[in-house]
Amino acid sequence: MTEPALNGLKRYLPILDWGRRYDRQALASDGLAAVIVTMLLIPQSLAYAMLAGLPAEMGLFASMLPLVAYAIFGTSSTLSVGPVAVVSLMTASAVGQIAQPGSSAYIEAAVLLALMSGGMLLLFGLLRMGFLANFLSHPVIAGFITASGVIIAVNQVGHVLGVRAGGDNLLDLLLSLAGQATALHLPTVLLGGATLLFLLWVRSGLKPLLLWLGMPDFGADLLTRTGPVLAVIGTTVIAWWLDLGARGVALVGQVDSGMPEFVVPALLHPAWRELLVSALLISIIGFVESVSVGHTLAARRRQRIVPDQELIGLGASNIAAAFSGGFPVTGGFARSIVNFDAGAATPAAGIIAAAGIALAALFFTPFLAYLPNATLAATIIVAVLSLVDFSILKRTWDYGLSDFIAVAITIGVTLGLGVEIGVACGVLVSLALHLYKTSRPHMAVVGEVPGTEHYRNVERHEVITRSDIMSLRIDESLYFANASFVESRLYALLEERPETRHVILMCTAVNEIDLSALEALESINRQLRERDISLHLSEVKGPVMDVLRHTHFLEDLSGKVFMSQHHAVKHVMTVEDEARGGQPHNWEI
Repeated sequence: MTEPALNGLKRYLPILDWGRRYDRQALASDGLAAVIVTMLLIPQSLAYAMLAGLPAEMGLFASMLPLVAYAIFGTSSTLSVGPVAVVSLMTASAVGQIAQPGSSAYIEAAVLLALMSGGMLLLFGLLRMGFLANFLSHPVIAGFITASGVIIAVNQVGHVLGVRAGGDNLLDLLLSLAGQATALHLPTVLLGGATLLFLLWVRSGLKPLLLWLGMPDFGADLLTRTGPVLAVIGTTVIAWWLDLGARGVALVGQVDSGMPEFVVPALLHPAWRELLVSALLISIIGFVESVSVGHTLAARRRQRIVPDQELIGLGASNIAAAFSGGFPVTGGFARSIVNFDAGAATPAAGIIAAAGIALAALFFTPFLAYLPNATLAATIIVAVLSLVDFSILKRTWDYGLSDFIAVAITIGVTLGLGVEIGVACGVLVSLALHLYKTSRPHMAVVGEVPGTEHYRNVERHEVITRSDIMSLRIDESLYFANASFVESRLYALLEERPETRHVILMCTAVNEIDLSALEALESINRQLRERDISLHLSEVKGPVMDVLRHTHFLEDLSGKVFMSQHHAVKHVMTVEDEARGGQPHNWEI
């Protein structure tokens, strides 16, 4: 194969790149990281399957082939793909609207959802639509994840208390829990509460204790992260020893052993229309979360990820999940951090971890029959509490009103109406606020800073101006949403400056002028000419000039186009002074 052809393949198959450099040292690093990640993934996979309302083994299935698929197509050396809390909740919310949890129709719909999400991501990747990540701002994502974390935690409280809690939003869940306050199951409460306290202590108190005892930082951090594994083993032994199942404690029950079977999803399933919007939202949220984690970890090693190829990698992972009987997956923050900290060198760590999970599915699933649901619920609660960050409200309030409004609405709608409506509302609010801000661009009258050729806002700096020249800087591209505002604002400024004979539009920040804005400029030029006022442009960018040259605007322009604002002002001053017979106009400061 020729070198250009190989490079072309590497673009879509990154494994051909890192695979050629793979050596024993990388294998040792990946092997150690895989062992650690596998211990974390097993309880997580079971817990998130329960959160999605699916059989426990589907969590294991969703953590095998997707890891292999991402290793082949993904660009991050440390991102770990599999079930995550937010996507699992969105899966339960979407599929729960069309089928009863636990039913065969519910399982089929979850598998179909993974296929649809994977297909969308793959298509977006082939179309190079990695810019989709820009449609959700970081504050909106943080607000959505915070609200989702609260809903997930409250949703799992029922399992810890031994009651059934139902609802798609916070209010319904709280009312459901309150209505069953008298039905608490004491053995479940004791077991679930003790597990929850243990996991909270492990997260905050175990590492300082181990460091005080003299353990190295890496070992202390490693043991701290294995807290969920210790909880699973401990409570499973207790449930078996005390026969808690006979005492009414809900257990995972029989988990089918063996590898996932190759499943052909029902492409003509009647639910695909109902799942279409949900699949799109899951794809976008999963992609944004995954890319955020991938960028963060890659930056620590001075590496980079390719968003367009990440779409393909995540799409292949979800398709792999669907054909192996799993449900939607994405890159998880907690498992990826563990993978990174454990020293994973390449995506091969994911392949080795998938092999470890396969061994667990083959030989250890019989022991999971005694695993209490309360333990998995406590694991989920502790995991998602780290995602809850209401400080984002204060940070956005301190920084800017528009970001605060977007975050507050996203959190409020997600808590009040559910995750799907919440994320859709977050996208719409972000776009609406962006349109509003750009529809009212900042426009500043500028003057010359004494002794320089720089021009600054007259309201912020001591500058030199002339009453017959109005230099106006527009700090935004001109397009249909702000064309009318710019025109109205210009006329209002002229009313305040009746001596104006020249208007110079300083276009430093204008990156684009669309047809609506061009028509507005043509209208401004005509009306100014009727008032015996010349219109000039300065510092117009090359791409904008290329567009203007294909129109009649430059030919009809009453003034000229200048390379710099300083040259424009000096030229206009010379013209005006000559028109006055050589008498210079007084400057104003």
